[in-house]
Amino acid sequence: MNCVRLISLKTTIVTVLFLFASLFWWAGNVSAPRGNEQIPTFVDTSVRCQTTSAANQNVLIVYVPIKSMANDVTNVLCDDAVVAKQYGEVTTYWGSKSSDTIDFLGKGIADLILAKENLMDAFMAQTTYSYKAVVGFPSYTAFIISSKEKPKIEKQYFLDKRIGLLDYPTSRSGHILPKQMFKQLDINIDNLTITYASSHQELRSLLATGSVDLISSYWQESDQALFSKNYITPISDNISGSRWFLKMQSENTDLLCAVQGLLMSLSKEQNSQYFNHVESYWQCDGQSALFVGKQK
Repeated sequence: MNCVRLISLKTTIVTVLFLFASLFWWAGNVSAPRGNEQIPTFVDTSVRCQTTSAANQNVLIVYVPIKSMANDVTNVLCDDAVVAKQYGEVTTYWGSKSSDTIDFLGKGIADLILAKENLMDAFMAQTTYSYKAVVGFPSYTAFIISSKEKPKIEKQYFLDKRIGLLDYPTSRSGHILPKQMFKQLDINIDNLTITYASSHQELRSLLATGSVDLISSYWQESDQALFSKNYITPISDNISGSRWFLKMQSENTDLLCAVQGLLMSLSKEQNSQYFNHVESYWQCDGQSALFVGKQK
């Protein structure tokens, strides 16, 4: 009798697990965008505009991780004649978190996206969704930054320090590289006092207010208003910068060349010393486009 009950119990468990698996499969398929279905809004903020071909139902979807860039990108795209021949509207979403970028990359929602190369590689988005790098920004160095002393890359130095890191496993300067450094120094992460922040700007606020002793991030010239350049120590250099990627499922070279030109001009107008240094990857002659960037 007990054997029968045991078999019955096992059958019930298997049935429940099957139902849960079926439910998750169904939910995943329902949530995935298909064809012209409404695109899910993963971030609550967006800006949109009409091109001169307002009757055109096609929408150019753009994603940027920086709010201040959204309006500028949207406006220059809407004013472009090549864009207007193919789209009636431009909608740009922005989100400051890596998780927002991941949401867009995971389903290939954006036609044009500013993202880190390592995220593109992690999701194999260039292969899966035919994203092509259009323009890119310079490589940079990751630093341990202090407000009171020059940090030492030594095990004992970190053990009594309050450390600020980014709460994004995909961030290189704010998460991956410092944790790799701790591992190389044979430091157990559990023995460190770590405060996680949601952005590089929040990390700087934590350091400036004395909430942490050290942060891991990149260095920009504007940081000298709050911190001393004498109190930074590099932990890794030549980290590849962010890139603009355009979805190229067809040989739409007119759009590619137009977008590259617009992004080059726009980037050079930025106040940021990082974003106004930009490199183009395509040579356009009016009829075709030849990739001239560095191959991986």
